[in-house]
Amino acid sequence: MSMDALKNHTPLPFNPVVDQMVEATSIYINQLVYDLKRRGEDVTTLSLGEAFFDIPLFDITKLDVAKGFHYSESQGMPELRDKIAGYYRKHYAAPVDGKSQVLISAGSKPIIFMAMLAALTPGDEVLIYEPTWLSYAEQARLCGAVPRFLPFDSPFEDLPNHFTDRTRMVILCNPNNPAGRIYTAAELRQVYEVCRPRGIYVLVDEAYSDFVLDDPFASMAAVVPDLDGVIVVNSLSKNMGISGWRIGYAISSDRFIANLLKLNQHIVTCGPSLLLQYCNFYFDDIIAITLPQVRLVVEKRKRVARMMDDLKLGRLGGSATFYFFVSIGDFPGTSTEFALKLLREKYIAVVPGVAYGASTDRFVRVSIGSESEERIWEALQVIKDLADAAAPPA
Repeated sequence: MSMDALKNHTPLPFNPVVDQMVEATSIYINQLVYDLKRRGEDVTTLSLGEAFFDIPLFDITKLDVAKGFHYSESQGMPELRDKIAGYYRKHYAAPVDGKSQVLISAGSKPIIFMAMLAALTPGDEVLIYEPTWLSYAEQARLCGAVPRFLPFDSPFEDLPNHFTDRTRMVILCNPNNPAGRIYTAAELRQVYEVCRPRGIYVLVDEAYSDFVLDDPFASMAAVVPDLDGVIVVNSLSKNMGISGWRIGYAISSDRFIANLLKLNQHIVTCGPSLLLQYCNFYFDDIIAITLPQVRLVVEKRKRVARMMDDLKLGRLGGSATFYFFVSIGDFPGTSTEFALKLLREKYIAVVPGVAYGASTDRFVRVSIGSESEERIWEALQVIKDLADAAAPPA
């Protein structure tokens, strides 16, 4: 029987959750940027979710390269777990035990997904404040859970009013991507105190924890030292400037980490062995080089904020990270139309605000991590002009 005869020409089905999933908007925009740059176009890239640091390549021959070619501990190299725990103890006053309360894997994205798998059952609800990092909701849906969104202007004190019998997790991004809002220790404690008695997990994504300059940063691991009902997720991507290496970690209670480890064993196996070795061996050296550059980025953010004030360009409040959530003003179209018009006509890349929630469609995310202040200033003037435009969108 021929191969054609074996087929009934009916398309094979997909998991409907995956089939209906939207593409990650920030990655879609950046793919358009890559395509334009390959054509030789000069694009002002304000869409990338990373800062570009000057980082030397340390001597790799000091590592056990042969061992790095193979699998390593699924929970993550013990020495690196201890360094991460020590970093949290030193910088955030969080009494983390690297042996039992830290798990390292291939980036924080799969860790967040695995944390949801460990905590949620189908039909459970996940409450997410807007503007929200765009993968939280899709990962919740992949778990069979139901994401529910709180508008960006929803009073923080109203959180309990949004709980239902099915609420099982609240997700916060602290500092927030994309607005740069910092949650205080008192606010985090307030969230925990209304969630824990109701059996609701609190997951806090702290990926930008070092991009805080003037305001104190409170880690949830310090607010709730025993980590009961708390999952903290972070990575080495941002503060070490190595997002392409895909090294993330979770901090939680011994019991939760033990369950997360089982998922990691079945889904990922382990983080990239050689890169974990490298980060462990040169941890202090890399941090000593990149943290001052992190501070410079946040200082740059303050200067860019003044540029926006000079232009009277509106934005959501925030003081951390290298992002701004900028108003598109009276532009007579959606944030997606705004971003695409800006990219196609002016070669300036931003991310549509609707990617971060339905209530934030009148904003775009502007990242200042990869462009000079001169180019940012020029781009902001174009953004302001477009935001004030009265002509219908193209």
